[in-house]
Amino acid sequence: MKQAAEFGVTRRGTKIAVLLMFINDVHSLGLKAAQGLVCTESFYWDLNDRTRAFTGRVKGAMGGNYPAMSHAGCYASVLHYLKAVGDMGVAAAKASGAEAVARMKAMPTDDDCFGQGRIREDGRKLHPVYLFEVKSPEESKGAWDYYKVLQTTPADEAGARSPRAAAAR
Repeated sequence: MKQAAEFGVTRRGTKIAVLLMFINDVHSLGLKAAQGLVCTESFYWDLNDRTRAFTGRVKGAMGGNYPAMSHAGCYASVLHYLKAVGDMGVAAAKASGAEAVARMKAMPTDDDCFGQGRIREDGRKLHPVYLFEVKSPEESKGAWDYYKVLQTTPADEAGARSPRAAAAR
């Protein structure tokens, strides 16, 4: 990426799409090198009030870094599990992991990272996914202000694109 920036590939209008990228990667590259990159992520700290609230609670424990979608996913999955355990009782959850998973699938999800969603019968968590473009240094308004939303894929459409979902039909 740094070489593409050095040789002016993106300044000439070429869009580079990254198949897997985290906001921490953009931070490491810097906006000058990463500007114009297109990527997909399911979480961005500055997406809405709830994602900003989550980030405010956890960034102090992250050594100055901001959470990426992997951090958000871990938080949301553990929170949902704990809600299911609270709903069914600790003893019942300890007695049967399968019942705890069944309860998780039966309950709607709702957290500050992804908002409302659900877990499908096949275990896939459904929530929106976003197509982002990395901002230029001039567009950024401050620390970790790296993305602008190009497109939102709704939860049911994002889940329908998986090979497992297509095979299940």
